[in-house]
Parts: sequence; C-alpha cells; structure tokens
Amino acid sequence: MVPLMRTYADAIAARRRQTALGLALGALALALACLGADVDIFVFWAKLGNFSSYFYRLSKLDTGAFVWTDPTEWYWGLRRWLGQLGETLLMAYLGTATGFVGGFVLCFLCSRNLVRSGWLRWLVRRYLEICRTVPDIVFALIFVVAFGLGPLPGVLAIAIHTTGALGKLFSEVVESIDMKPVEGIAASGGNWFERIRFAVLPQVLSNFTSYGLLRFEVNVRGATVLGFVGAGGIGEELITAIRKFYYADVSAILLLVMVCVMAIDLLSEQVRHRLLALEGARA
Repeated sequence: MVPLMRTYADAIAARRRQTALGLALGALALALACLGADVDIFVFWAKLGNFSSYFYRLSKLDTGAFVWTDPTEWYWGLRRWLGQLGETLLMAYLGTATGFVGGFVLCFLCSRNLVRSGWLRWLVRRYLEICRTVPDIVFALIFVVAFGLGPLPGVLAIAIHTTGALGKLFSEVVESIDMKPVEGIAASGGNWFERIRFAVLPQVLSNFTSYGLLRFEVNVRGATVLGFVGAGGIGEELITAIRKFYYADVSAILLLVMVCVMAIDLLSEQVRHRLLALEGARA
C-alpha cells in the first residue's frame, strides 16, 4: 500500500511541476510578446480611466442629461439611420450570397476526395487563401479607389472575403463525407457533376446553409466597419459622429447596430439548429 501511495504522490508532484512549468513558460511568452509589440501594462492601467469616461460621455446628451431620459432627442435621426442600416444589411446579404456561390463552386475543386489533379487543388486552395487572408477592409479601400464611394466597394470586399472563408469551410465538409454513394454513382456510369449532384450535395447542403447563415452574421458586423472607409452603410454615419465627438449619436447608432445584430444572431441560430436537427434525424 505504501509503495502505491508513494507512486501516486510522485505522479501528482510531477503533474504539478509540469503545470507550473507550463504557466511559467506562458507568462514568459506573454511578457516577451508585450515587449515585442511595445505594450506597456503601466500605461494601459494609467489610461484605463479614459476608456470608462468615454463610455460615460456616450450616455449623455448635449444638454447634460442621460440619453434615456429623452429618447426623442437621442434618436433624432432614426429615420435616416434606419435607411443606412438597411443599406448595411443589403450589403452584407448581397456580399454573403455572392461569396456563398463562389465558395460553393470552388470547394469541390479543392477537395482531395473529389479531384485527383494536384495542381488544380493547389491553385484553388491558394486562391481561397488569398481571398480570406487579405482583410476585407483592405479590399474595400482598393475598391473605393477603383469604383468610388458607396456600397459597391463594400459588397465586393465582403464577397471576396466570404468566398475564401466559406470555400475553406465547405471543402472541409466535403472531404469528410461518406464516399460510398459517390463510388456507387461512379460505378453506375455517372460523371463528375452527377456525383456532386446526387451523392455529395445531399450530405453537405444543410452544413453549407448553416455556415452561410453564420457568415451572414459576421458580414453584418463587417459591413458596418467597411463604412469607415467610405464603403457605404451606417458605418459612414458612425465614423462621422465619432470624429465630430457627437457622443449621443455614437451611442444611438451603436445601440441600433447591436440590436440589429442580436436579432439576426437569434434568428440565424434558430435556423441553424433546425437544420442540424434535420440532418441528425436524417442520419
């Protein structure tokens, strides 16, 4: 009994030493990262009050009263802001739909279990990497220079970035399918497109839809930020209010965007759960 207890105590002590060593290495890596990125913890702590005071100013009207005491004054531009928010939603929807189609088409061409050509898979994968690696706001800046201010640059930026992101996710779903239906259709003489249509799509369509809805949620938030560079939507109004120190307008627009995004999140979550439930029942 004593040898067993000693062995157990030694094992526990070794586990604790490993945990302590891991925490020490993590703290060292964090400290080195702060030094390399010129992050000063003392400056952060000293300036932290500015952060909270800014949010306090956001809760005040020009009269000095709290914003919720006079909703009419707080949301004086509600009609215009709702129109711009609608533009943002349309940007996100159109960009997501276009990117969904792009990712849908390209995901099959870079899947190992469907395409034997290594060079074709390599080219498509590199293209998708470029699409999702470059931030959408960078694409928006480029398109603003090319096409001018307005929603079009935002839609194009969202579409390209969504193509790269969904193409990657879709290809992973395709590579995890059951290949027996694909092999069955191939054995009966079906071509590549017929294998995709009748063997692959029934297995992946619900997951594709779920990922598309999730990406739409992300793109609604992204479309707001793209307005900062002149790509249309309510982001243009928000950045103008920030630059001009219209604190009440900033808080009103932020709250409007947050409520909209929360509503979309809840609706999309319900749809995704139903799709996953149907997929589970079908399996």
